[in-house]
Amino acid sequence: MIEERIKEIKSKLPDNVTLVAVSKLKPVEDIMEAYRAGQRVFGENYATELRDKHAQLPADIEWHFIGHLQSKQLKYYIGYVSMIHGVDSIEHLQDIEKAAAKVDRVVDVLLQVHVAKEETKFGFAPEELDEPGKLTQLELPHVRVRGLMGMASHTDDTERVRSDFKAVKSFFDSLKRGPYRNREYFDTISMGMSHDWPIAVEEGSTMVRLGTSIFGERDYSKLKK
Repeated sequence: MIEERIKEIKSKLPDNVTLVAVSKLKPVEDIMEAYRAGQRVFGENYATELRDKHAQLPADIEWHFIGHLQSKQLKYYIGYVSMIHGVDSIEHLQDIEKAAAKVDRVVDVLLQVHVAKEETKFGFAPEELDEPGKLTQLELPHVRVRGLMGMASHTDDTERVRSDFKAVKSFFDSLKRGPYRNREYFDTISMGMSHDWPIAVEEGSTMVRLGTSIFGERDYSKLKK
């Protein structure tokens, strides 16, 4: 079933869009089924779960941390994570720099921009990203900002969702023309999840984070208290 879902999704994704299979709270058996179907990029939300799965699964898996970042937990994955999504503050960028320096790695990150109508969502305000030099002048030799991550409002109003994604793309284009214009690696727009990814792709996403549509519903009672 997982293999069939992955093949169906990939058949609909443009070649320039990376599929991140969100495997949080799913057993290693499910991840291996996706792996056997050719999937190599997986996203996890919880640091210790990511640590444990990394130890058990094939070494060529590309792990993305997509949960809300807690600086004290960077030690669990900073040595091997391929990308950290959702970096929402300068303080977190500096914490990643310190952790990555300790293991002598350059770690790719995405800046989360807050465009959704929910106040509970995290991210940089658009005006923070537009402030000249605020981010690019930071001394972060072990951090490489690859682009932006955004989450649309949780609503059935598809026009609102489309508007949110358009805003993320607009901010990306502005940064690409401005402070990141000479940085070829600034190339990633991560937006779109199981319920809204087709709209995200239409609006310029280059990376989608899909969990339920690949692995099915999750049992959140498995979360450790």
